[in-house]
Amino acid sequence: MDNQGMPMASTSSYTKIQYLQRQAASLLLYQSVLQGEVGMAFLELLQAIRYTDADARGCLQAYGSYFHVLAAKNQNWEDYLITQILFCENPFTRLAQAREFEDLPPALIAAVHHDLQILQSLYKCSSAFLSEWIQGVAHLPISPVVWYKEQELAGVETKFTTYLQELDNWGDAVEELATYYQQCGSGLFAEYRAFRWQAGQFIGIRYSDPIKLSALVGYESQRDALLKNTEFLLAGEMALHVLLYGSRGSGKSSLVKSLLNEYSHRNLRLLEVSKSDLKDLPEIVEHLRGVSQKFIIFVDDLSFEEDDDAFKALKVVLEGNLTARPQNVVVYATSNRRHLIREFFVDRPAPKDNEEIHAWDTMQEKLSFSDRFGLTLTFEPANQKTYLKIIQHLAAQAEINITQEDLEFQALQWATRHNGRSGRTARQFVDFLKADLTLFHANNNTSNT
Repeated sequence: MDNQGMPMASTSSYTKIQYLQRQAASLLLYQSVLQGEVGMAFLELLQAIRYTDADARGCLQAYGSYFHVLAAKNQNWEDYLITQILFCENPFTRLAQAREFEDLPPALIAAVHHDLQILQSLYKCSSAFLSEWIQGVAHLPISPVVWYKEQELAGVETKFTTYLQELDNWGDAVEELATYYQQCGSGLFAEYRAFRWQAGQFIGIRYSDPIKLSALVGYESQRDALLKNTEFLLAGEMALHVLLYGSRGSGKSSLVKSLLNEYSHRNLRLLEVSKSDLKDLPEIVEHLRGVSQKFIIFVDDLSFEEDDDAFKALKVVLEGNLTARPQNVVVYATSNRRHLIREFFVDRPAPKDNEEIHAWDTMQEKLSFSDRFGLTLTFEPANQKTYLKIIQHLAAQAEINITQEDLEFQALQWATRHNGRSGRTARQFVDFLKADLTLFHANNNTSNT
């Protein structure tokens, strides 16, 4: 204590801070754990308070930045550190997914053992400790506010977090950590469930479409066939590439997206690839080879123009080449066209000079491209019975309380005035009706009061 009764930072504390800095600098494989916003703010705070003559104002600013990034991430320092370990991408995490623990290089295991011990030391440097340290350095009457929230990790993450918290020496967790990576993967594919390929890289989608299988009705045989094929993929069997063909708004895309919400807990991932990026498809597939997760490459609204490079790239993936096809990747594509390559009357072969002799064969190859998908699921336009069945199902889920007669009358009127009978039209109608009824009841309650 100083003569004003405020806590003073001891020499041993300065030594501890400097020791932690040296420890952080000596990480061999897990440097990326400290390269995010929170990690950088933590290191900058250590740098600000490492000297006995540290500037109080600079220390307070560094602590404020550290507090701010934790609040923005909505995570405690300890939880952040562990999730970064679990999602880290490095030579060990990648190799642990592909090999048994006994087959990993001893030097790699020794490096992980070393890094985990260091990360344990950093884990123990809690926000509460740093707040008290700032109080002493800045001569404050009370310590700064400590960021803290209740732990909200889920599933396997919670189990592994608890395991580490109960372990005296994190260096003993190397084999357990390797098992985690083998089961759950690492990096972006462990952190996110849905992705898009953009500008030559994978982009994680934090808020994927929440559509569930239970919300889809009317095409049960197509749904069951797609589920069975997806089960093959998840079981490690050779699943078929699938073309979902049919009318607009029939639920083809929704059915594919719903698979993610049905099976993500079984390591299924959904990767959206736009038609303009299909030329990268062979490269994408090679990136996914050997990864522990199972991937559906989702191509929506597929069609091709003449001499399209995307056509050639997709053909390579569907038919294969000398490189073996990975069993953890499958293509699910939707299209409104049965023949995926646009055909014009001028394309049809006619006996003219300077024309390809086997032009008919060429045209047939293009028209039969959809046959290269192992499974084609056809979605016919919804008739009135199917449309009303979808309406009743969605209305029951939305808890819309009107008579069936009134519901069906309004639904048919909506289809006539809008986009015809389809699952999409049914969803739009039910969403509108629910909002309209909710607002009506709210206005009535306001009037009555």
